[in-house]
Order: sequence, then C-alpha cells, then structure tokens
Amino acid sequence: MLLTTLMSLALAGPPSSLSADVSRDWTWMKTTYEELHRTPELSFGEVETAARMAKELKAMGFAVTEQVGRTGVVGMLRNGRGPQLLLRADMDGLPVLEQTGLPYASEARGQDRFGEEHPTMHACGHDVHMTSLLGTLRWLTANKRQWRGTLMVVFQPAEELGLGARAMLDDGLYERFGVPDAALALHDSAALEAGKVGTTAGWALSNVDSVDIIVKGVGGHGAYPHTTIDPIVIGSRIVSALQTLVSRELDPLEPAVVTVGAFHAGSKHNIISDQAHLQLTVRSTKDATRTALLDGIQRIAEFEARSAGVPEGLLPEVTIEDPYTPATWNDPALTERVTRALERGLGDDRVVTLPLVMGGEDFSRYSRTPDNVPAVIFWVGAASTRAVKASKAPGGAALPSLHSPFFAPDARPTLTTAVEAMTLAALEVVGH
Repeated sequence: MLLTTLMSLALAGPPSSLSADVSRDWTWMKTTYEELHRTPELSFGEVETAARMAKELKAMGFAVTEQVGRTGVVGMLRNGRGPQLLLRADMDGLPVLEQTGLPYASEARGQDRFGEEHPTMHACGHDVHMTSLLGTLRWLTANKRQWRGTLMVVFQPAEELGLGARAMLDDGLYERFGVPDAALALHDSAALEAGKVGTTAGWALSNVDSVDIIVKGVGGHGAYPHTTIDPIVIGSRIVSALQTLVSRELDPLEPAVVTVGAFHAGSKHNIISDQAHLQLTVRSTKDATRTALLDGIQRIAEFEARSAGVPEGLLPEVTIEDPYTPATWNDPALTERVTRALERGLGDDRVVTLPLVMGGEDFSRYSRTPDNVPAVIFWVGAASTRAVKASKAPGGAALPSLHSPFFAPDARPTLTTAVEAMTLAALEVVGH
C-alpha cells in the first residue's frame, strides 16, 4: 500500500527553481553552519543545539516538542492529505580537539555522560546534517504547493553513542507522533567529492558491537614470571587469535570486522599485572554473522586463558555492550526511487552507487521496529575537488576521515548539494 501511494505521488521532474533557490539561501546557510560548527555539544548534552533547532522549527510553523529521548526535538507540519515522512538529522559532536585551522574552528569543551571534560568538535559532520535539513525545510515550507502530507522532523541526540534513536523511540516517538510512511536521512562522506551524492541499496552500514574482555591472571615480580600467570601474554594471544574469526571462520565474501582498539594493562616495568583489559569493536551485517563473531570472541578468550593455566575462577570476563547499533538496511524500492530523483535533479554525473561500509549509524532503528518503516540514508560528498585530486596523485596525502581532527568539509558545495539532494528525496515521497 505504501509503495503504491508513493508511486502515485512521484514527481515528473525536479522543481525548476530549486537550485537557484538554494544558491540564494547560501548566506543564511553559511552563517548557520559556522555557528553550529563553533559550538558542538557532546552526546545527550545537546541542550543549546536542541534549543536552536526547536527555535528554527517554530519559526517555520512546525508544532515542536522538545526533550524527546532526553534532548531530542520533534517537529510536525501537516500540509494536506498524503504520506507522513520522517526526516532526521543528528546533533552531537565528538570528544576531539579540532586541528583544521578554520576561522570558525571549535574551541568548545563539553562534559561526557560520565562527567569528564573534553575538547569537542563536529568531526563527523553533524553540523552539515543539521544545516542541510534546516535548509531543506526552509524550501519545503516556502513551497507548500509542491507537496502534500506530513513532515515529521527529528533532531536526534547521541548518534555517536548509538543510543539516541533508541532513546527517542523508547520515549514513544511513534506512539506520540505517528508511524511514518517513510524515513530519510543523509550523511556526509569524507571520501566523496563535494557536489556529488552516493546511494546504496540494501545493506548500507553495519552492526556495531562494543566488547570488553577482562583478562585475569596472578600478578608478581617481573623478574620471577614463573610465579605468576601473566594476563598481558594471555591478552596478546587473544588479540592474535581473534584475527582468525574473520579470516578463517567466515565466508570470505561475508563482510565482518573484529578490531581490538585498546589494550590496557600494567603500571610499571618490573611488575606483572593481575589484569588486562581489551576493548573491541565488532562489525557485521547479518544477525547470524554477528552471533558467530560474538560467540567466537567468548570461546577464544576462554580457551586461550585455559591453555595458559588460568584456574576456573579466573577465566576472562567478556561483556557485550547493550544496546548495540543494528545494521542499516536501505529499502531497495525506495532507494531506487530516491536515486532516480537525485539523477533527474542533480544530473547522472553527480550521483554514484556506493558499496556497503562497515561504519555504523543508529538511523537503522527507525526502520527496525515492528512497523518496518521503509528508510533510506544516502551520502553527500564533503571533500574538496582539490583534495580528492591530490589524494589520488602518487605520494598524495590521504583525505582526513570522519572523526579526524582535520576533517573540514568543503562547505559551500557540500551544503548546497545536501539541501538540494534532501529536498529532491523528500519530494519523491511527498511531492505531487
């Protein structure tokens, strides 16, 4: 029924004024983006950011509800009968010290959920996401004759923790505001040239699991290792053995990652510690693959410890963080329609097909409910043409990745393309 409704509302072509309208809105866009970039806030601390999003929505005529899922904001705008479309942008920054040298670089500091203070940066481009969604809404509210239906706008907290979407859903997002007929989001890409967009049908981003392994041993003097059970040696064996989970236990064509991101142990040169702490990120798409990886981690940790003579009461503790971030599935039919709309509006040469990546995005949760909402997240290029060309030259510098202190989107082509692309995608659902 949904797809039939969407098909009946499909545009014959992009609105002829869109590109010119977006260009004329650049001064507002630039000011908004630079202000958001200067003032990032950490996950679940997006108080001032959320207040600004609420103010912007109210000025455009949305009915606004704040503090949904702690710091989330929901805006509702009805414009006749038609589909209800969820449009989502995430708000949180990262605990990263910015080193871009931009005149509007962040000097902000913020407290994380554990009360620790950090330098804070929009190193993942959530400032791009917020600005471009607001720009899209400015166009849609100024051109109501070109669409009908209900816009359900979600400014979400804590995407970087993988907890924000769940917090909003647990706070009754769909029960309070209605189940959308479709959901759309975009994410900037540090590897794609600004001015281009990328779409992926099916699996687009991976499951994300955080796993902690506490390896226990018997401490003692470094000069007398025979009187100890060394958790650093055991932990090192675990790290090495974990590499076989992907390389030797999974189909080579099955995407998966097991990375040990941290290994903490010991305090002094000549002391053998009684404990080591390993921190892992585990990526997959299929549920069966996820289960195989997590079970394998438990098995390897236990048997490496047993082989080192660790007694039953000191076997490693393996903890899997709950909740995890589920893999993102782009509805193939809706992805096809969004892709065609982007091609019509931007030109075929600016729209590319991109493969699955092993990053994670909790936008996945808006579709992974009993309602099975069709959803699509697509990519918007953020790398300057000059930087892309230089990176491809022999010996060229690699492009800064997302989460890098050097990540600096090429603002104008990134933002104007993002606004055009999200507007085109939205009109494919609610346009007439």
